[in-house]
Amino acid sequence: VQLQASGGGLVQAGGSLRLSCAASGRTFSHSPVAWFRRAPGKEREFVAAISWSGRTTEYSDSVKGRFTISRDDAKSTVYLQMNSLRFEDTAGYYCAARGPFLDATRVSDGYEHWGQGTQVTVSS
Repeated sequence: VQLQASGGGLVQAGGSLRLSCAASGRTFSHSPVAWFRRAPGKEREFVAAISWSGRTTEYSDSVKGRFTISRDDAKSTVYLQMNSLRFEDTAGYYCAARGPFLDATRVSDGYEHWGQGTQVTVSS
């Protein structure tokens, strides 16, 4: 499955963006999907994940209450709605998918399919 992340851009602090992760080649309707991010000079970190059923979501403490992950399997797309953006949210954001019917995980090594990333820049 190929993943295409989009929706990044430049936004002022306090603003919002919605990222999209679209699948092609094979749908990920039964796959858990996660978003990770990497800021310059920092390690890649977990942001959010959604189970293959869509019933369960997880968030890092740094984004909980501000970001929302959701999925529309009819469109083979997972979204990350980001509100109340902060300067420290500036990073490249990457979506990733695991094999079908597996549990979501916060560990990046658990994901076998990755998108190319989309840059989010928050100005203070």
